[in-house]
Amino acid sequence: MESAEVPSRPDPASASPGDGQPHLKADAISFTDGLAIALASTAPAYSLAAVIGSIVVLVGLEAPAALLVAFVPMFFIAAAFYYMNKADQDCGTCFAWVTRAIGPQSGWMTGWAICVTGILVVGSLADVAASSFFDLIGADGLMNSTAAVTSTAVLLMVIMTGVCVWGTEISANLQKFLMVLQIVPLILFVVVALVKVWGGDAPAGSVDPSLAWLNPFNISAGALSGAMLLAVFIYWGWESAVNLNEETEGDVDKPGLAGVISTTLLLITYVGVAFAIVAWGGVAGAEQFDDDATILATYAKEVLGGTLGLLVLLSVVVSALASTQTTILPSSRTSLSMARAEAMPHAFGEISGRFFTPVVSTVTIGALAIIWYVPSKLISENFLFDSLSALSLMIAFYYAMTGYACAFYYRRELFKSVKNLLFVGVAPVTGALLLTYLFVKSLVDWSDPANSYSGSSWFGFAPPAIIGVGFLLLGAILLFVWRRHQEEPFFKLRRQTADPGLLDGKLEPAATLTGGDG
Repeated sequence: MESAEVPSRPDPASASPGDGQPHLKADAISFTDGLAIALASTAPAYSLAAVIGSIVVLVGLEAPAALLVAFVPMFFIAAAFYYMNKADQDCGTCFAWVTRAIGPQSGWMTGWAICVTGILVVGSLADVAASSFFDLIGADGLMNSTAAVTSTAVLLMVIMTGVCVWGTEISANLQKFLMVLQIVPLILFVVVALVKVWGGDAPAGSVDPSLAWLNPFNISAGALSGAMLLAVFIYWGWESAVNLNEETEGDVDKPGLAGVISTTLLLITYVGVAFAIVAWGGVAGAEQFDDDATILATYAKEVLGGTLGLLVLLSVVVSALASTQTTILPSSRTSLSMARAEAMPHAFGEISGRFFTPVVSTVTIGALAIIWYVPSKLISENFLFDSLSALSLMIAFYYAMTGYACAFYYRRELFKSVKNLLFVGVAPVTGALLLTYLFVKSLVDWSDPANSYSGSSWFGFAPPAIIGVGFLLLGAILLFVWRRHQEEPFFKLRRQTADPGLLDGKLEPAATLTGGDG
């Protein structure tokens, strides 16, 4: 297998490398820690609250089926993460893998898209955490105050950035605690709601649950496509566990396995909540909450009563807060990996000798997220929602690139067994094609400004299209500038293919991009 010569570096799994330079701390977190971080990064309670009402309005009783279909590309891409992580345990994940399989230019753009997701979404998550907290404690004046919500959100972003700097173990322990506060209220809500519906103790308009709600063929193609555009991205974020692969104890399969398991757990949670929402209020009940994230808290008060119902609102607060912290991790690890490969300025690759975390990358992502959030919030709430909608383009882009990269990297191994063909080739490519379709479909929809949250027109297009494409074009410009500045060694790297025997566990994973020829 050929590649350009690149500077060697010590084993990234060593916290005390031979060159005396600090590296990410090995064995900092367990498999369970990684799983908690993967789940927290998706912000399950908040994500559900944000989209479930609109999904029910689009597809009716078959909302659980829409969530099931949206799970398919996510699960297939999780398979790509699993197999690519077997090949290369680089904290830059998609950046490193796409670089190996497709080439440095594609890898650079993939890494850039991941960094942009952190910049676009962290502020919105902190904003939801702040406003939901004020709602939880009944401080309506603060909840309706732009100054109070904005300043609180910025404070939360600073604190969570500090937690990421402080150490991966601290982050993991915090997330395990916050995950319990998210999932337990949701499970309680689902169980009590369904029991009351079956027992005839639900309000008028309730509907007995049916397995037919899981049948996507009862949904028209147009409605299903629209629901998938909403639903597929509530699964986003699980790959944070894989970004911590250099810091996770155990063998190379553990981080990728955490990603696969987390998507499955999310499916169970999301479908369960969808059943409860549809059964309790029917389609008519959800119509009152189209594009309204208060649906979960409102239903919870009806199902559980005023006191216990507040637990679900608390789970939304905790969900957004937890994701504010965990969403910084993939972006900071990706920029670290890019710097190590000399695809970004060296400063982003610096690791604290005290905390063993990428301080410069982490602080930069946190700072840029604040810089993006504050003007967006002050311009208008609608602009903030439009910028969050643009996130979908970045997610679809780098997930799809990873799916293609997996099949391309293992292309010589695909026909050696049915398992290889299906799970390493067909599944990742199918997931990538579905996400490519959603990427194009989003751009087509946003060619009509009326389809955006604000309804505004920028150069004849909806703001999310301009924001998303604008960031990708900015990335292309920065790519060109950096290549002109420093073409070697990164941009001299050549495409690689997997060594025979890697999938069978007969070979060690490849060195990272900065660690030899792989």
